[in-house]
Amino acid sequence: MTVVAKICGLSTAETVDAAVTGGAGFVGFVTYPPSPRHIASNDLLRALGKRVPKHVVRVGLFVDPDDALLDERLATGAIDLIQLHGKETPERVAAVKARTGRPAMKAIKVAAAADVEGGIAAYAGVADRLMFDAADGTLPGGNAQAFDWTILSGRRVPLPWLLAGGLTPDNVAQAVRVTGASAVDVSSGVEVSRGVKSPALIGAFLDRVKAL
Repeated sequence: MTVVAKICGLSTAETVDAAVTGGAGFVGFVTYPPSPRHIASNDLLRALGKRVPKHVVRVGLFVDPDDALLDERLATGAIDLIQLHGKETPERVAAVKARTGRPAMKAIKVAAAADVEGGIAAYAGVADRLMFDAADGTLPGGNAQAFDWTILSGRRVPLPWLLAGGLTPDNVAQAVRVTGASAVDVSSGVEVSRGVKSPALIGAFLDRVKAL
């Protein structure tokens, strides 16, 4: 099985290049001021987006964004796919897609099997992708927390999805084996300190994913 990786929370040219060179299928840019990975500058976002070849999907991560923020960030030309990581309702996801003309991925916070079932029921008809992430942590994502992967074992999800939450170069193979994920997302698991990505760890994570 081919597994695709998303490296999220990139904020420097060096780490974007490491993700692209290493074979990431997705790169993620964060627009959420409380996050240490937040990109405050539209000029920086635009410049980073230009470094990414067309075959790699550029993901903009937002948490309950208003329309003005979406418009401002999308005007940089650096976002192909919108990741909604807050408490956005199915109606809001549909509205964001209609307004922006971009596909949307909705993050589902998982603490129990019911969260997966509820997330699929609510968003499968409107989102283009789902992301299953850990419910624990102080931020909406990037907390280095994993959830019980067996919740997803053998489960059929009717649209493309990514596994997130606490993944590292050391555990990603096990996570894929347990969940059957064909796409994985990492942020804190390739950092040397909070918000500071390591090109070497990015490369190691992508090597492990390619080996699957």
